[in-house]
Amino acid sequence: MLRSLSIIVPAFNEETRLPESLEKLLTWINGAGLEFVEILVVDDGSTDGTAALVERMSASQPAIRVVRNGENRGKGYSVKHGMSRVSGEWALVTDADLSAPIEEVGKLYEAAIQTKSQIAIGSRALNRKLIGQRQPLGREYAGRVFNSVMRLVTGLPFRDTQCGFKLFLSGAAARIFPLQQLDGFGFDVEDLYIARVLGIPVVEVPVRWNNVEGTRVSLWSGVRSFGDPIKIRMLHVSGKYRDSKNTAHAPSPRVN
Repeated sequence: MLRSLSIIVPAFNEETRLPESLEKLLTWINGAGLEFVEILVVDDGSTDGTAALVERMSASQPAIRVVRNGENRGKGYSVKHGMSRVSGEWALVTDADLSAPIEEVGKLYEAAIQTKSQIAIGSRALNRKLIGQRQPLGREYAGRVFNSVMRLVTGLPFRDTQCGFKLFLSGAAARIFPLQQLDGFGFDVEDLYIARVLGIPVVEVPVRWNNVEGTRVSLWSGVRSFGDPIKIRMLHVSGKYRDSKNTAHAPSPRVN
């Protein structure tokens, strides 16, 4: 049973959505039987009252605290920064809109334990019947094209790298995130690629998911993300994914 958990919520101008999402997280926590839990809201240089809101809530809810980037750095940087502050045995990354319900973390944990994996990633692609509210058709199609390109270029086998619901064993996160180079939305692929280079096992798990309007991903960011798999391969070749266990010459990931 999951006992120790850090929840990382990257947030940019989420003042209106965070109150409901944080209340849902707190309600779940109250019945989850955790021995340790913390919610780290990483404020990515918001121009609204996101940080102030989290600080007000933390006054009465000590499990909640804000981590400030200081300026807008991108979702990838926010997740990396949050991971550097975790204290739990496991660390969950979840979007501020909770498009994947927090209750689904149990599926990730059980899959990780059963498969002896150190990372479990939520997936919309493995069982699309679990999707309640779908994305607009154009965005969903673009996501499928991106996944095809990503698999071809990186050799990773995953059907959905971009679902913002991922569980990391903290020890694995401590090896992966210091090596992360991308601050934008390609960071998901990069972290999974680094995990493969370092020999860290990953399991992909179908989860319930609902599209929530108000995405922070701009069209231009989506277009630019198509070049990220190539950047990742180049970063690997240049030795950027070397860790303390001398994995600099590890082979490129291949499809299983």
